[in-house]
Amino acid sequence: MSIFALSDLHLSFSADKSMEVFHGWENYTERIRSNWNRLVTNDDVVVLAGDTSWATDLEETKLDFRFIEELNGKKILLKGNHDYWWTTLRKMNLFLEKNHFQTIQILHNNCIEIGDYCICGTRGWVYDKSGEEDTLIVSRECGRLRTSLQCGVKTGKKILTFLHYPPVFGDEVCQPICDVLHEFQIETVYFGHIHGNGIRYIKKEYEGIHFRLISCDCVDFTPIFVV
Repeated sequence: MSIFALSDLHLSFSADKSMEVFHGWENYTERIRSNWNRLVTNDDVVVLAGDTSWATDLEETKLDFRFIEELNGKKILLKGNHDYWWTTLRKMNLFLEKNHFQTIQILHNNCIEIGDYCICGTRGWVYDKSGEEDTLIVSRECGRLRTSLQCGVKTGKKILTFLHYPPVFGDEVCQPICDVLHEFQIETVYFGHIHGNGIRYIKKEYEGIHFRLISCDCVDFTPIFVV
């Protein structure tokens, strides 16, 4: 069994918001399918770090989730900034059960054990101290990350940590998120959100924490091997 990761699939089978209008995203769903099934077996797991579907409500995700369900392996989804369909863990789990999506799990205020490893994470936030709302969002996301990591520690297994937003981007640092990562001695974080030319502002290391960008268009629409 192997664990892979990928972010920002931006599926739009029912939302009519294809990413093919952007340079480099031509035929992206078939590229994802081909690359995924070439590398991933049904014994493997792929963590999807946000912006999975352009759907605006949970019912609208069905075609996108069916695409994911039919890909090889098990999948773990966490929230991205464009996942407007995201709701409570209970509602999402009921939706998955009702529609027989048996290979998909949701990471939200929890952790998920996979063999000798434990998957932890949350959406995160880009914090620029621009206002009270940002402060509140950062506080909430720090709480969710801490809850997930506490859950992971209790398993006694090696923790793998995922965010949607990069904790560090150019000169901007979401220090509260980094502080939580330090609190739990997290050494590596996988994240998405960044596309195209934004890659030039990515920091690969900050305060001893290593960062790995896994957005689709930055990794050739191919799940990257984690462990």
